[in-house]
Amino acid sequence: MKTRLLGALAAVGLAAPAWAADDVTLQLKWVTQAQFAGYYVALENGYYEDADLDVTIKPGGPDIAPTQVIAGGGADVTVEWMPAALAAREKGLPLVNIAQPFKSSGMMLTCWKDAGISSPEDLKNRTLGVWFFGNEFPFMSWMSSMGISTDGKSENGVEVLKQGFNVDPLLQRQADCISTMTYNEYWQVIDAGVSPDDLVTFKYEDQGVATLEDGLYVLEDRLDDPAFVDKMQRFVAASMKGWKWAEENPEEAAMIVLDYDETGAQTETHQKRMMGEVAKLTAGSNGTLDPADFERTVQTLLAGGSDPVITADPGDAAWTHAVSDVLN
Repeated sequence: MKTRLLGALAAVGLAAPAWAADDVTLQLKWVTQAQFAGYYVALENGYYEDADLDVTIKPGGPDIAPTQVIAGGGADVTVEWMPAALAAREKGLPLVNIAQPFKSSGMMLTCWKDAGISSPEDLKNRTLGVWFFGNEFPFMSWMSSMGISTDGKSENGVEVLKQGFNVDPLLQRQADCISTMTYNEYWQVIDAGVSPDDLVTFKYEDQGVATLEDGLYVLEDRLDDPAFVDKMQRFVAASMKGWKWAEENPEEAAMIVLDYDETGAQTETHQKRMMGEVAKLTAGSNGTLDPADFERTVQTLLAGGSDPVITADPGDAAWTHAVSDVLN
């Protein structure tokens, strides 16, 4: 109809109207940084505009829970880790994964080598720094899968230190290990003057307990609206175009992110390094969720012993290809 109307207006010599772009609000999981480069690239390079979208990107932070934002109507779509999304779904917030730009997990534990830690079995009777606000779920599942209690130091248990979003507990020797991401906190430790030779890392991918990170989620009932699905199809396609450009142009992508960092907290060196690491995690994904990756995440979360992250398999209702099908 739009095309026919434009043709009719042109035939009679009238100016075509300016079509209003569809608004989309994206809530990020964390602050503006190269972890979200694909979205900023899509915004800066005009990919959203080309898709008739007016996209607002809302940074996250330590006091912002993406699931609460979208539940309250503050965003159309949010970036979230699947453990937090599935836990929220089981508690009544019907989140659905519509796309999965990140193929691999960047989560790991970083430990002092001189603490005598060389394998996961050596984690027993240690103090381990763990992020909460939904980020603790993969860790808890990992400990449970190894039969390690999280109730305190013991021959078969660990003390969990509620870690802030910094690396101080490791640097100040308050913890033997802390949670880090391959693209962020690990490098903060290195930048503090620690040699990689002094550290031992355990990547969740290598331990077989990796769960999906940084997927795109919407509320289930909104998928009943064909207009919303169409809008999300255009949004995901444009976002993935941004991600692939960022993979191929990591330094330029990092500079775009810096331009959108209104806090001025990020540095060029850190963002370029982060983008290089993030590109390893988005590589191999065209944005379509692999059902096998979903199932692996679910099984990891169910393996929670007496306190599992989720208590039942959410099934296919927790994800859809209705949006990402346009990418194939």
